[in-house]
Amino acid sequence: MGLRAHFFFIWGIVESSVPAVGGSVQSIIEASLEPMGIELVDVEFGQRGLLRVFIDAPAGIRLEDCEQVSRQLSHVLAVESVDYSRLEVSSPGLDRPLRRERDFQRFTGSRITLRLRQAFQGRRNFEGLLTAESDGRFGLELIEPEPQPVRGRRPVKSVAASRVGRKAAAQSVSGEPRRKLVFSLDEIERARLVPIVKF
Repeated sequence: MGLRAHFFFIWGIVESSVPAVGGSVQSIIEASLEPMGIELVDVEFGQRGLLRVFIDAPAGIRLEDCEQVSRQLSHVLAVESVDYSRLEVSSPGLDRPLRRERDFQRFTGSRITLRLRQAFQGRRNFEGLLTAESDGRFGLELIEPEPQPVRGRRPVKSVAASRVGRKAAAQSVSGEPRRKLVFSLDEIERARLVPIVKF
C-alpha cells in the first residue's frame, strides 16, 4: 500500500433547533455518501459544535473528495435538522481504524494492531498480518521479535525453529517467528492499520 495523504476540509456554519441522535446522524451520512461511492469510516462530535466525518474509498481520498462531501453533507444535514456548528470532512489517515466486517475483509493481508476486549494469555494488544479464516472469523499472524538472550547464557532457538529447522526459518521474516491469533469481531475493542509509508 503506497502513501495515502491525510486530507481534511472544513465547511460552513449551520445551526438548527432539532438535534439528531448519534446513530441517526451516522445513518443520514452513510445514505448520502453511498451513491457517491464513498465509505463512511467514522463520525465524531467535538467541542463547540464540531461534527467530524472520516471518509474513505478503494482508490483513496483526495482533497477534491473532501470538498465534494462537505458540500453534499452541509445541504443534507440542514434538511435533516442536524444540530452542529462546523463540519470537518477528513480522510482516515495512514492508521485507519477498522470497525466493520467489510473493513477487515478489504484490508486482509495488511499489517494491523488490535486490542482485545478481554486479555488472552495475559495480553490485550497485538500486532500482525490480518488474515481471513475459512470459518468466517479473522486471524492475525503475530509479528513478535525473538526473545533476547540473557547475558552469559547460550542463545536458545525458538521451539518451532528447533523442531523443523529451515522450514520454520523460511516462514519467518527477519528472524521473527509467527503465531496466529484467531478472533471474531465482537472480541475486538479496537483495530487500526499500521502506518507504512513507501517512497
